[in-house]
Amino acid sequence: MSASALSETAGSPAAKSTVVTVTANPAVDQTIWVPDFRAGAVNRVVREQINAGGKGVNVAAFLAAFGIPVLATGFLGRPNAGLFEAFFEARGIGHDFVSVPGTTRTGIKVVDDHAASTTDINFPGFTVSDGDVTELEARLRKAVSPGQWVVLAGSLPQGAPSSTYARLVRLAHDAGALVGVDTSGPALTEALRAGPDLVKPNAAELEELTGRRLDERAELLSAARELSVGGISTVVVSLGADGAVFVRGNAAVVATPPAVRVASTVGAGDAMVAGTIAGTVRGLELADVAALATAFSAVKISQVGPHLDPAAVEQTARVVEVSELA
Repeated sequence: MSASALSETAGSPAAKSTVVTVTANPAVDQTIWVPDFRAGAVNRVVREQINAGGKGVNVAAFLAAFGIPVLATGFLGRPNAGLFEAFFEARGIGHDFVSVPGTTRTGIKVVDDHAASTTDINFPGFTVSDGDVTELEARLRKAVSPGQWVVLAGSLPQGAPSSTYARLVRLAHDAGALVGVDTSGPALTEALRAGPDLVKPNAAELEELTGRRLDERAELLSAARELSVGGISTVVVSLGADGAVFVRGNAAVVATPPAVRVASTVGAGDAMVAGTIAGTVRGLELADVAALATAFSAVKISQVGPHLDPAAVEQTARVVEVSELA
């Protein structure tokens, strides 16, 4: 199979999807539980969980669980593509990835419940070529149609220029689609210049974008509004356990989640992106979008892996505290 060969597996046709997610740098998420973990010593694993991951893959999983038709695309390394393809099939997610040489990266999280700590071990992943990037553009051009949402999420792999997401934003807009972006660093900076419709930086990423400290909520709101004034219709600033600030036009709210037992924060931001898209697709007002997106995130962190209980989301959304911001 050539580097541009299609991952020819079944799935929902692109034409029937409401959202297309792009995961340029997916990951195999391996979580292992090791009580009293010690570096430099023999450690015993008591439990293991392996999931297909990467920000766009997670967004696709959360949307599909909520009943929103979704197509996932991006790059996949050939040696371990089967894990992802089986995952998409099991979740009813359409998929059309560019197959590339090299293995999709693995991220290992060593969880020590006794010490309430997590150790991350991240492997390098594949490298893509200019031809692979061009093929991804062709796949996306084929997939999108007017009125769809396209979500560009996660880091870029080695070999992909920092302008990749900016190019994909323009491509999707040319097709009449709406675009959400959740990335960081130069890829985010360049994507913003292309004018996406939705961005979700966290506080640290927003500080990096503005070049200044944002210690107070009023400062975060001001910075978010600067992005909105720049042409981005919806800006979401995630604040971890403190919830998130949502800005759309002249409206702004802060959403605070209820207290939940935290099993894993991995994918919390991806769940918030998915919830924001889900609420927007439903045509909800900003306050209701904020409640739903925050509920997505709160429900997700109560378990490990890209799993979402729609009934729990709807129930949690009713107890999310949403306040208007001046």
